[in-house]
Amino acid sequence: MTRILITSALPYINGIKHLGTLAGSMLPADVFARFKRAQGHETLYICATDEHGTPTELAAAEAGVDAATFCLRQHEVQADLAQRFGLSWDHFGRSSSVQNREMTQAMARRLWENGFIEERVTQQVYSNADRRFLPDRYVIGTCPHCGYAAARGDQCENCTRVLDPADLLSPRSAVSGSEDIEIRPSKHLFLRQSLFADRLRAWIEDKKASWPVLVTSIALKWLDEGLQDRGITRDLEWGVPVNAADWGPNPEGRTPDIEGLAGKVFYVWFDAPIEYIGATREWADATGGDWERWWRGEAASDVTYVQFMGKDNVPFHTVGFPCTLIGVNERLGADGAWTPASNTPWKLVDRLKGFNWLDYYGGRFSTSQQRGVFMDQALELLPPDYWRWWIIANAPEGSDASFFWEQFQAQINADLADVFGNFVNRILRFTESRFEGCVPEGGEEGPLEARLRADVAEKLGELTAQLEALEMRKSAQALRQLWVLGNQYLTEAAPWTAVKTDRDQAAVSVRMGLNLVALFARVSRPFIPFTCEVVAAAVGEAPAAGWPNPDQALDLLAPGREVKAPEVLFRKIEGEQVEAWRARFGGPEAA
Repeated sequence: MTRILITSALPYINGIKHLGTLAGSMLPADVFARFKRAQGHETLYICATDEHGTPTELAAAEAGVDAATFCLRQHEVQADLAQRFGLSWDHFGRSSSVQNREMTQAMARRLWENGFIEERVTQQVYSNADRRFLPDRYVIGTCPHCGYAAARGDQCENCTRVLDPADLLSPRSAVSGSEDIEIRPSKHLFLRQSLFADRLRAWIEDKKASWPVLVTSIALKWLDEGLQDRGITRDLEWGVPVNAADWGPNPEGRTPDIEGLAGKVFYVWFDAPIEYIGATREWADATGGDWERWWRGEAASDVTYVQFMGKDNVPFHTVGFPCTLIGVNERLGADGAWTPASNTPWKLVDRLKGFNWLDYYGGRFSTSQQRGVFMDQALELLPPDYWRWWIIANAPEGSDASFFWEQFQAQINADLADVFGNFVNRILRFTESRFEGCVPEGGEEGPLEARLRADVAEKLGELTAQLEALEMRKSAQALRQLWVLGNQYLTEAAPWTAVKTDRDQAAVSVRMGLNLVALFARVSRPFIPFTCEVVAAAVGEAPAAGWPNPDQALDLLAPGREVKAPEVLFRKIEGEQVEAWRARFGGPEAA
């Protein structure tokens, strides 16, 4: 079977993540990983904390510790919260790891020797008030394209255009707010992205059929506007050191300026995507696995690589990281000709799922401004499956989506409490009271059961197809419709009435209902895994039972198996709770 490599965009280290981060990468990737494992595919789901860059240095200084200590603490916090949310990473690494440092330095060296990195003296922003060079994102001002007043020097969050600090109107330091800034010369390394435009366009056009329009439109917009070379080094202390002393000559015979590059580190957006590979090496070192069979040459030929990310990360994964991998795979000769540079080329992404933003009452969730609900706060209020279900059922795929407490309450109560939870509890309690807590024998299936089997097979096929297509919201809709089929069947079959006059007929409908419970436990596990462990145990199913065959979906439980009703699976959210949460987190005014 095809092996599945899954990565979700790396959560940044500077603070606990909000629900928007879950919605835009980590949770959809987890649902897909759980689904593929249930199908029997060998699946590797990799993520890591993104730890370098100026925000880390500033957050560490504010916390009164060095950057390394700050990152270690925050990594532990994020790993713990992810585990409590049920994110089933095979490895959760760190971009500051030894493995990623070695991978980043090795790839940069190869890019230099292959002719895709060059040195340039650039004019860098220096803040006299802060006594430091300011990385692009720590220069803020007005975007010259859309007029957004808080655009960063590397990219406008509003219109997603890539910027240079010199492009900003009324620039100022994001550290101190001072406008006392000046331009100073500094030598840096540039990845010659402009050389890759034709290759990237052909590659992206080839992916159009399997990538969302959101992704291809952003990627092609970058190319249509003219792909620019990208600075990949910064004047910082915290990061992967450039370490160019052991680089060989480039195709023109030049060696790097060691003195001019002294003290430089790689730009966080250069080393962070390489951490997907670095984290796989971390996993291999920890488990004895073989990381190269997932990433390189013929060994990875049966791997389908799937990435999940928010739309603001799309340009770096459709342009920057692919340029790195292509540039390591190939060599640019002095005559301008491209030739293979390795017989074990690195694997590029096959499928890329991009998401729009999840807003809070129409305004942006924000880590820096503490706007919205964050992962630790969410778990203080409700168990993780409440949040998992709502986020996937409202995944921001076709457009941005918004979180509203009132809508959250209504959907949780309707879907989880009334449809799913009520079905499981009433059929199991009835089995305990009237059939000694065992899957009953006897009776003949009739037209009602035949229709149920056909409807379940059709809806299960739809659910499977939507998950294969990475359509999160549609897959949740298909799953809910499966739950509804179960409720409709019990309403029509009415075993609580039939048992009074025809116990065999009641046995048929109870047996079908219990098999529906077992089916729901299997196919709902990618979405609400904690609850499904309880439901599976209630009907004697293994916690990790595989994805069901549609033709046998209602034949999972043998007659005579003991079952036991669980406690209430989902308690309804009351109006008083919503009022309290709005008072704590704010409503429309918070946005």
